[in-house]
Amino acid sequence: MLGMLKSQQGQYKEPVSFYEKALEIKRKTLPEDHSSLAATYNNIGLAYNNMGNYSKALEFYAKSLKISEKALPPNHSDLAQSYNSIGSVYDNIGNYSKALEFYAKSLKIREKALPPNHPDLATSYNNIGLAYNSMSNYSTALEFYDKSLK
Repeated sequence: MLGMLKSQQGQYKEPVSFYEKALEIKRKTLPEDHSSLAATYNNIGLAYNNMGNYSKALEFYAKSLKISEKALPPNHSDLAQSYNSIGSVYDNIGNYSKALEFYAKSLKIREKALPPNHPDLATSYNNIGLAYNSMSNYSTALEFYDKSLK
């Protein structure tokens, strides 16, 4: 909780220490593939992503994804969020083709698991549009932007 609060306040270094303490406690009490560990790894990844430490963000997002792929059903929204988070790091570092790969995985799950007007679907369409826009593929970007508004 403290980590999330600090993140919302724009203080990104402090949350890492809170999340790492939570991770330490959870690792002692939970199996290594527990979804609660995945959520904590994801939160640490988010904090590093917000600080611009993209290699650390990818490291923790990958740990979260590994657990999520084992512990969750293939169409679970947390799995879609993991793919989206990894895509955002690749987007931030300018590796747009890799970002698209992860955004597409996220979208595939969200299209199956969510109603057509769900805001997470709009986020996926928008993220894909942004990546195509950054690659100067404006017509495809526009298609995805349009989908995000429906």
